[in-house]
Amino acid sequence: MAPRGRTLLLPLAAATVLVASTIFLFAAAAGVRWRPADTGLPVPPHAFSAAAVPVTATASSNTTPGARKELSFLDENGHPDDPGSSSGSDAGAAGCDPRGAAVRVFMYDMPPEFHFGLLGWSPPSPDSVWPDLSTPPPRYPGGLNQQHSVEYWLTLDLLSSSSAPCGPAVRVADSRDADLVFVPFFASLSYNRHSRPVPPEKVARDKALQEKLVRYLSARPEWKRYGGADHVIVAHHPNSLLHARGPLSPAVFVLSDFGRYHPRVASLEKDVIAPYKHMAKTFVNDSAGFDNRPTLLYFRGAIYRKEGGSIRQELYYMLKDEKNVYFSFGSVQDHGASKASQGMHSSKFCLNIAGDTPSSNRLFDAIVSHCVPVIISDDIELPYEDVLNYSKFSIFVRSSDAVKKGYLMRLISGVSKQQWTRMWNRLKEVDKHFEYQYPSQKDDAVQMIWQALARRVPAIQLKVHRSSRFSRSGRGK
Repeated sequence: MAPRGRTLLLPLAAATVLVASTIFLFAAAAGVRWRPADTGLPVPPHAFSAAAVPVTATASSNTTPGARKELSFLDENGHPDDPGSSSGSDAGAAGCDPRGAAVRVFMYDMPPEFHFGLLGWSPPSPDSVWPDLSTPPPRYPGGLNQQHSVEYWLTLDLLSSSSAPCGPAVRVADSRDADLVFVPFFASLSYNRHSRPVPPEKVARDKALQEKLVRYLSARPEWKRYGGADHVIVAHHPNSLLHARGPLSPAVFVLSDFGRYHPRVASLEKDVIAPYKHMAKTFVNDSAGFDNRPTLLYFRGAIYRKEGGSIRQELYYMLKDEKNVYFSFGSVQDHGASKASQGMHSSKFCLNIAGDTPSSNRLFDAIVSHCVPVIISDDIELPYEDVLNYSKFSIFVRSSDAVKKGYLMRLISGVSKQQWTRMWNRLKEVDKHFEYQYPSQKDDAVQMIWQALARRVPAIQLKVHRSSRFSRSGRGK
């Protein structure tokens, strides 16, 4: 190139650099964020924290949803390019920012007859759906009803989730912002109280409520969107939701076990196992170690059962004359929580044998009593076992081995004081995971269930994304 041409280009290049630098500095001073290239993927939530699209944590409203909201890109002014989105500065104004939650949950404002109305609570006005939680909430009935009260604790936790201290689940007002949709039906309480018709009723109230629930959900756009795959329904009592299991089976069930469910309706791949609410008293400040527990093996419960009773009977006749083995017949309700707790608190090992169903609250009574569980239940599924190793504080025995003469006693008698003490110490560490309480506390049963549900979300999203592959192309037919 001629010298004169180079002389003309140099000032032009310098001017270009100067203009670009000026624009960059002006943008930085003004706080402008440049939108990344449009790849078709959502911006990660941490990429632009100050302007990420918020979701609110105010009281729920049943807004009509479209498709699930994705995180928006930012426009050239640093604002979400979704005109329906609000400013990020308003997020979390109620106390708990849903963006920081392990799982964002939309809950239906269902009529009280499905939830707190079953506890005798009446709304103060026709427009009211939920109790005022500035006062103590309606009490759940006592006795054995409480062991299946999971739905009650999860609902209370969602109702208070916008206020500190913030837990893993935060309620959102728009279902498009949610990872999961929670159905506040107290199915276990409905079964316990209303499973038989009361004259002049022709149909039991529990069955009528289930049929009404199916109609309610089937008509909801939230259910239609993904066929119910992102819905959560608690049916902890083994006999609850009996008439609605089939139609509602696409949802995630929160169950005690799978003993009375068909594999096509419920499975570990889709659903979540939650602990029973224990009936024995938690052993607080437990210093009763190996030498302070004179009973070697303790069992509380019925020996003769409608199902699964044969192994109990065999073990009873095999062990009843053994030294330091104690059988307490009947339930906690029959003997009182204090007596049952005392029996477990003074025992090294507590026997947990399958009965009518693979699980029972007996296991969780043993855990909070720090009595090492001996679990004889081949089909049992355990709460949050993907993150909790039960073999660190429990002994598992196959049913076929348990009934072999002398096998069980040799097994537990062979556990050394050092081995037992390690399991006992671990029980004292994990017992908090089995406590239901309101307000929920860090890593208690309520929060552990929400975390288990949060771990289901990626599989749910994969399922719904795969099912919607051809939904757009099908519209052109």
